[in-house]
Amino acid sequence: MALIKSVRGYTPKQGKDCWLADNATIIGDVTMGDSCTVWFNAVVRGDVNFIKIGDRTNIQDNATIHGTFEKAPTTIGSDVSIGHNAIVHGCTLEDQVLIGMGAMVMDGAVVKTGAIVAAGAVVLEGTVVEENTIYAGVPAKRVKTVEGKNREMLLRIAGNYLKYAQWFKDED
Repeated sequence: MALIKSVRGYTPKQGKDCWLADNATIIGDVTMGDSCTVWFNAVVRGDVNFIKIGDRTNIQDNATIHGTFEKAPTTIGSDVSIGHNAIVHGCTLEDQVLIGMGAMVMDGAVVKTGAIVAAGAVVLEGTVVEENTIYAGVPAKRVKTVEGKNREMLLRIAGNYLKYAQWFKDED
């Protein structure tokens, strides 16, 4: 069973039909919407500031979600996929966003709807990733527009993680 821990008077809340891996960690002032998934070794740590997550969002293996004390909460929209080993820290991810494996999104950054942050990219503090764009590199820069197959991929990945979670639910 996932580690769900209260701190400073805050207890994590989750919507309907969420799935948390056995060794996922959810701490403090965390509010998750419906049908979210938090995968193996992922940490969602709302100890120093709040974390709000929309519906159908997946936080993949080893990802870390956190914020900065008295400065930067984390807000994540719906149909968001946060890749393996990603760090999402004190920022805003709007709806239908993909954060690639090993990417970092830092305090005060905003990743607009339909955007992709490529694997390994570092979105620096205060950066605004424009709607329907792909940002890559260190520091992350705009490399192209999201269209066609890439746009469809955003919803497909979010949907796939609901399917994967169901496999585990069926085993319980």
